[in-house]
Amino acid sequence: MPHRTLIPHTSPDKPLSGRTPPCWEERLISEAKVGSTPMADRSAIEWTEATWNPVTGCSKVSPGCAHCYAETLSLRFGRSELPWTPANASRNVSFHPERLEQPLRWRRPRLIFVNSMSDLFHELVPAEFVDEVIAVMERAGQHTFQVLTKRPERARSLFVDGEVRPLPPNAWLGVSIENSRFTWRADVLRETPTAVRFISAEPLLGSLFETGGNRKPLELADIDWLIAGGESGWHARPMQVAWARELRDACREQGVAFFFKQWGGRTSKAGGRLLDDETHDDMPARLFATA
Repeated sequence: MPHRTLIPHTSPDKPLSGRTPPCWEERLISEAKVGSTPMADRSAIEWTEATWNPVTGCSKVSPGCAHCYAETLSLRFGRSELPWTPANASRNVSFHPERLEQPLRWRRPRLIFVNSMSDLFHELVPAEFVDEVIAVMERAGQHTFQVLTKRPERARSLFVDGEVRPLPPNAWLGVSIENSRFTWRADVLRETPTAVRFISAEPLLGSLFETGGNRKPLELADIDWLIAGGESGWHARPMQVAWARELRDACREQGVAFFFKQWGGRTSKAGGRLLDDETHDDMPARLFATA
């Protein structure tokens, strides 16, 4: 595999925009409060610069969802009334057409995490609304949009069947994978047309290279970027050092940009960001439009 261009993060203590971030709880709480801006121009999430939530609410599909920060905040601040179970999805998943054009108001190019409080490809989000979201990404060519999903099979179906327009070159598509039972999501991602493919291994709950039963080792072919991180919060499940190291080493061997986000713990900052005394902040080359 040819080596990809990597862009190093400038500082482990600052977001990509160079601004000093608030603590992650403060940032996410401000985004979740009723009446607050649904698009934050400064995010404490280390691998992005801003968030945009034309869809809010979700339902749990795998173990990585168990302690979902978005669910916790949404319930705490009244955006949701019921737990994010599949049975409650119709009450929790909401679309916000009034938020669609928000990225167009930002002139300075930035990385934008799409739906930090939901999943764009949730089965209850109509294809027509997904298409409208993509249309805005297309128009806002000065930005780079990061779309992360646990439902890559629906994303693949929408794109391959032509139900929505193709992702523009300034949009990245990623999947969350928490253990080797869900490495199939990367296989589906490879079958989905997009300029940049990435994996979020957060919360990392087990080795992604286990075999046996319904487990399959992760393959990194045609993956441009991998984020790894431990869980945070009151009930955080600990991440083993070996799980993070094997991902870092595999990325090095295959020329995949590797970003180590956090060890996790009671808070996201509790364990720091060093892996073997180093920060790992590589990112794929940005695809900002020049036109």
